[in-house]
Amino acid sequence: MATSAKKTKATADKVAKNAKATNTKTANRVEEAMETASERVKETAEKTRERVEEFVAQAQDRAKETAEKLSTMGSDMVEFQKANVEAMIESGKITAKGMQDIAKQNAEYARENLENASNAMQGYASVKSPRDLIEMQNERARAGFDTLVSQASHNTEAMIKLAGEAFQPISDRFAAAMENFRKAA
Repeated sequence: MATSAKKTKATADKVAKNAKATNTKTANRVEEAMETASERVKETAEKTRERVEEFVAQAQDRAKETAEKLSTMGSDMVEFQKANVEAMIESGKITAKGMQDIAKQNAEYARENLENASNAMQGYASVKSPRDLIEMQNERARAGFDTLVSQASHNTEAMIKLAGEAFQPISDRFAAAMENFRKAA
């Protein structure tokens, strides 16, 4: 009987040691993934900034050409174009910030998921029967799926909201243009 208890304890210790090693490896992998995601967010933000700057430079060039060609229309037209460019810049800023926020939220989700996985692995060490293990795995899979659906839903909502917010300055400028056309007609 004592030998059986020693074997069970030795097995449990071995499982706990393996779970700890697996958790460490998983934590390292998640940390690497988070660093990679952070680098990608930075790269995306930099690319977005560069594109916005390029777009702004092109828009400014076009605005200057238009102002020169339509100088007889006066300063109202120049101010109107300036506001359009500012709306595009604002839209780009909103998009860049929103994407950074979404990436931060996803990194936080990844951290939480790692913690949950780590806790589950520790729970596996206390399993007393194969049935308990299967039940625990089923619960973990169900919880993981629920979390995945929740995170995907949240990301979808965030992207839709971001698209609306990013388009709002452009929409406002379009409304102002339509109002100017109505006044001119």
